[in-house]
Parts: sequence; C-alpha cells; structure tokens
Amino acid sequence: MTVVAVGLSESMDPVEAASEASDSARAGLGEARSDLCLVFASGPHLPMAKWLLSEVHERLGPRCLIGCGAGGTLAAGRELEEGPGLVVWTASLPGAEVSGFHVTAERVEGGFALLGLPADVRDEGETGRPGAAVVLADPYSFPADALLRHFEEALPGVPVLGGLASASLGGAGVLMCDGDVHTEGAVGIILSGIEVLPCVSQGAMPVGPEMTVTAADGNMIAELAGKPALERLGEVIGALEPAERDLASSGVLLGLVIDENRPEYMRGDFLVRPIAGADRERAALAVGQEVRVGQTVRLHVRDAASADRDLREALRAQATALGGDGAAGGLLFTCNGRGSHMFDVPDHDAGAVQDALGAPAAGFFCAGEIGPVGGRNFLHGFTATVAVFPAS
Repeated sequence: MTVVAVGLSESMDPVEAASEASDSARAGLGEARSDLCLVFASGPHLPMAKWLLSEVHERLGPRCLIGCGAGGTLAAGRELEEGPGLVVWTASLPGAEVSGFHVTAERVEGGFALLGLPADVRDEGETGRPGAAVVLADPYSFPADALLRHFEEALPGVPVLGGLASASLGGAGVLMCDGDVHTEGAVGIILSGIEVLPCVSQGAMPVGPEMTVTAADGNMIAELAGKPALERLGEVIGALEPAERDLASSGVLLGLVIDENRPEYMRGDFLVRPIAGADRERAALAVGQEVRVGQTVRLHVRDAASADRDLREALRAQATALGGDGAAGGLLFTCNGRGSHMFDVPDHDAGAVQDALGAPAAGFFCAGEIGPVGGRNFLHGFTATVAVFPAS
C-alpha cells in the first residue's frame, strides 16, 4: 500500500528546518521506507541547499529525491507565501519503479536539444510504460515546452505534472536532484508500476457559446464562426448576462478544445489561454497558443469564485475516480498569482486539496504549472495542478 507523509518547518535555520521537516515526514511513514522525496525550500534557505539536502538524506534515506526553490510553500492545509518555509514530501511506493533525472537544453538549429534524458523517456525501458512523471524546471534557463513536446512524442498520454521554480539564488533558479544542487535545466522523476491521477484546475469559467475557428494562422485567429474575430468577440461579450459581462470587463480568456472527439465539452476539455492582443486592421485576435482552423473555442473569465468552484469540481471528480480506498496523498503545484492575491480566505488551495483528499498533501507556489488537458501536457499560468497518489 502506498504511504505518503509530509513535514513542514518555518525555522529560519536551513539545517534545523530540514531536520524538523524530515523528522515529521519520517514519523508519518512509520516503518515504511522512503522511495521518493520532494523538497521545496523558500529563498532564505537556498544558500544552504547542499547542507539541507544532506540533512534530508541522513534522516529519510530516500531512494530518489528532487526539489526546487519555492517562492511559497504549502503543506497539510497551510500556505506559507512569505518568510522561511521548508517542505519535505515523501512516499513509500511498494512495487513501483522510481527514477530521477536532471536534463539541460542546448539551442540548436530549429529548436533545442535536450541533454540528460533518462532511458524511460527515450524508450519504455525494462519496466514498461511509465505511469506518470513529475518535472520541476528553472524558468530562466530551460524551455519546459520543449520537454513536454518530447514527452508527447515519446510517451503520448503519460501525464506530466509539476511546476517552474519560483525562488532564485543570484539570479538563477535552484533545483535539487538526489544530493546535487543545479542552477539550470530541469529535474524530474519517472514513475512506473503505479497509477497517478492528474487533476488540473485552470481557475476559469466558460461563458457565451462555443464557436468554431474558421480562419487562423499560427496563434492569430482571423475569423470565428465565419465573422472577423474581433467583431464576433464583441457580439458574444455584449450578449452575456450582466454578472458575466462584469467579469469579462476585467479581461477575457479563450478556451481551446484539445480533444475534439467528444459529444460535448465540459470543464477540463478546454485549454485556457490569454488573449494576448489584437490586429485591428484585420480584426484578428492573438492567443497564447497555436490555433487551427476547425478548432472549437469558448470565452472564459476568471475570478476568485470561479477559481474556487473549478478547483473543487476538479478535486471531486478525482475523489470519485479513486473509489473506496481513497488517496494516500497528493502533490500540489499552484500559481504564485493565486493564494492571497486571488482569494480572500487564507490557505485556499492547500485547504481545498486537504478537504478533498483527506490525506497528506504538499507543494509550492510556482512560476508556471505543468499538467495535462485533453490528454496532452501543457505549461499553464494561474492554474492549480495536483498529482493524486491512490492508496492502493
């Protein structure tokens, strides 16, 4: 049976924080061994990252460890957005294969070459098809989209969850892999022989009708449902209910259906992207994602209430999918624009996950979140993604 345990420390001293958090996690594991460990450390602790890693290894002895610098940490229903915080999340995963990696990117003609990819990603290896991956990337030196495209090509359908490091040291992100500290690239783990359920909440509410893209080029939409895109956008906003129109006045987003092979589209079927600009001469819209002719789209709006509702609906769906045994625990990757910046109540996302899973969960506030929509993995913003580990 999978066992997950979490430790959190607010100590100013990095080594003391690592020992406190590790001891709490060790107590939660009981007699089970630590097969996987994730460490999220706030900015004040990063100059001592090597020492705090040594403390975690000494007290937990994990088979595989990754971690990163965190602009805020989350654990056991609490969110520490400021000040020192160190989280140790660990799991005993009987029967699972866990392998860690550190990958860097080198610019080549036509894109990037990824260096250091594990065999599990290059092929399916001896353990069979991986069940999931967790990736923590440096936002300054690493093109996370390139790694996600590689996963899509090599292991289509395998969920990848994680986030971009949100605390830096000397202008560089801090990543941890086993006993090493890195300032570039990405670190990750490949999990085989275990199911991990992805939960992605983009925190936005659909409004208005579904529309078909009838003319597009790259990320520019020239026509929606046969009319110039700007003209159609104005019509849709003008026809909204007053409450929805008030939300739209603060900005609208566009949800793009990724998997068109569905009879109808529900929450979670749309990849939500910002409308990045407009070409008024052409009456065209620029969207933060490549768009294709024939794709179905729908306007979305975002506020605290819709973000709360979307997260709780997503978590309920995964709690239902778990069945009777429930969750052993979860990893939460939430945007650093959420928390107190979005919600009036403290500990919102961490509390919602704790309420839904009823199991140990931890994570950090990210500079970008990774998770699947429509069966494909994407880098998001203002999103909460959760890796849910079933109890059995």
